[in-house]
Amino acid sequence: MSDRQKPQALILAGGASRRMGRDKATAPFAGRPMIAWIVERLAPQVISLAINAPEGFPLDLGLPLVPDTIADRQGPLAGVLAGLRHAAATSSASHLLTVPADTPFLPSNLAATLSAAADEPGRIVLAASAGRVHPVVALWPLSLADDLESWLADPDNRRLQAYIARHLSLAVDFPLVETSAGPLDPFFNVNTPADLLSAERYLEALSK
Repeated sequence: MSDRQKPQALILAGGASRRMGRDKATAPFAGRPMIAWIVERLAPQVISLAINAPEGFPLDLGLPLVPDTIADRQGPLAGVLAGLRHAAATSSASHLLTVPADTPFLPSNLAATLSAAADEPGRIVLAASAGRVHPVVALWPLSLADDLESWLADPDNRRLQAYIARHLSLAVDFPLVETSAGPLDPFFNVNTPADLLSAERYLEALSK
């Protein structure tokens, strides 16, 4: 995929991380902050990369910080909106790829595979694996920004899947990765300290 065809990308790192007991994005994972692993996986796949997090985000990764434009952490859709506006203002890309800050095993072909399925104007392309759709891992047309902003003007409209259901969408399946620690879902997300231990076991298995 040429640079002209690559999307811009946004790491959604504005969640409250209640089940982890601390900020997941900055949680140590194999000697580095969790979000550093996502940056490493994603940066080669996209034309540019930014982080959606509140002002004062403690890590300097050399990437633009894109805070929500809606106050009080209104969920991932608010981050998507901020990312769409930022992408439109800073690049000529037609789409924005979003991923969460707690998925350290993202596929190396994530952007190319989702982009190949974005063959209909206005279509949202979602990642799926093991029979589940991952709506936070998605390719969003920049043309949806005004519609999304109008949707979020109603405080009852915060559910990601409810918004997606209003639009043309397609889920693209990604295979599990076989490891000596068992099959690994490439969208394995670290929500709890126990998940972090599991992720470390998978990482060790992948390094063998």
